[in-house]
Amino acid sequence: MQFPDFYRAVPRLKVRDALAAFLGAAEDGVIEYGYEDAVKLAGHSCPTVGSAYLLTCHALTALYPDELPQRGGVRVEFRNRFEDGVTGVIASVVTLLSGAAQDGGFKGLAGRHVRRGLQQFAVDLPLALRFTRLDTGVAVDAEADLSTIPADPAMPSLMARCLMGEADADEQRQFGALWQDRVRRILLDHGNDPEVFRIHHPSA
Repeated sequence: MQFPDFYRAVPRLKVRDALAAFLGAAEDGVIEYGYEDAVKLAGHSCPTVGSAYLLTCHALTALYPDELPQRGGVRVEFRNRFEDGVTGVIASVVTLLSGAAQDGGFKGLAGRHVRRGLQQFAVDLPLALRFTRLDTGVAVDAEADLSTIPADPAMPSLMARCLMGEADADEQRQFGALWQDRVRRILLDHGNDPEVFRIHHPSA
């Protein structure tokens, strides 16, 4: 399996999952995720998948500044409804990294390690998402604003030709390269830009 080279340069996230530790799935429950894991989950790489991955990394790191983020230890609320736009795609990536799941998630063992019901939608929030620690109640609001990172001007016409079946092999390759280049710019050139990846404490 060959991914674009820039995937390896995207920051990785290391978490501790108490359920994984309990079941012996990972030593001390420590699991490391990379952008390629989000791509495998979604089946593709796009600005939505990329920004959801990095935004969740930033939010969890902000919630756990002095320790590994606790996978399964947060609740995540969304301003949009699940069926709105790309919210479902974002929610899937959030589940991968945070463990917070919808109603179909893991129901727990003797009341512990519950993952279901840790995502709520259509919540009145100032930003797109809110991550809240279950142990302390500390929260961060999070949002990715990609409006300042435009696509290449050639993209719209190339996409149209590809979708209509009019593009030749070279044009299809060009479209894919330009598409991934925008993802690269989002994740690497703007990965630490606070105007793109906004993380705020609700009281701030």
